[in-house]
Amino acid sequence: MNLIIDIGNTATKLAVFQSSKIIQVQTVATTNMLVEVEKLLEKFISIKQGLLSSVKIIDNLDLERLQKLLPIKTLDVSFPLPFKNAYDTQHTLGVDRLALMAAAVQQYSKRNVLVIDAGSCITYDFMDSKQNYLGGAISPGVEMRYKALETFTSNLPLLQKKVPTQRIGSSTKASIHSGVIHGLIHEMEGTIKEYQNKYPDLTVILTGGDADFLCKQFKISIFANSNFLLEGLNFLLEFNSN
Repeated sequence: MNLIIDIGNTATKLAVFQSSKIIQVQTVATTNMLVEVEKLLEKFISIKQGLLSSVKIIDNLDLERLQKLLPIKTLDVSFPLPFKNAYDTQHTLGVDRLALMAAAVQQYSKRNVLVIDAGSCITYDFMDSKQNYLGGAISPGVEMRYKALETFTSNLPLLQKKVPTQRIGSSTKASIHSGVIHGLIHEMEGTIKEYQNKYPDLTVILTGGDADFLCKQFKISIFANSNFLLEGLNFLLEFNSN
C-alpha cells in the first residue's frame, strides 16, 4: 500500500492506495499533517512507502519526521517522469502540474488531453497524443477572484462563492456572483474551444477543489475527477518504484 501526501496552498490531502485504487482520502490542516499520518499508518499497517508533493517549501524538521515514519520520496522537477517534459522553465514548474500530467498519461494514453485544475489558481495543462507535455496557462481561482474585488476596491464586499441564478445581476452581490462565476466559465469554455480547434479529439478533465462546484455550469462535455492529482502522484510513485 502507498501513502500520498499532497500539500496544497490551503490544506493537505492524505490518500491511501492499494495498487491504483484509492482506499481512503482525507483533507487535513497542514499543521496537523504529521499527527494524521501517524494515525493512518496505525490504521493501515500495510503501507510500505509514500510520496510527498508540496507547492510550498517543506520544513526540514517535518520532512525528517516523516522519513522516520516510513520510506518517503519527495516529488520535484528532477523526478523521472513517464512523459516528455517540453516546458521551457522546468525549474519553475509546479509539481502539482507534473502529477496531473502523469495521471493523464496513465488514464488517457495516446490521447490529446487538457487538464483544468480549479484550485487556488486555475491551471490549464496540455498533453499531446505522443505524450509530450507542452505547458498551458495559469489564472486566478474562484476564491482569489472574489478576494481581488474586495481587496482592490473601496466599496465592494467579500462574498462566498455562489452559483448565480441570473445572468444580469440586479444587485451588487448578484453582479459580483455573475461576473466571477460566468466570467470564469466563459474563460474555461473559450480555452477549451481554442484547443479543440487544433485538436478536435480533445479529452478535457476538470479537477481540483472547485471542480464539483463548477462542473454543473459547463455546456460542453468534460470529465470531472476530484482525485485526479492524487491518482497521478500514486502513479509517479509506482513508476519510480518499479
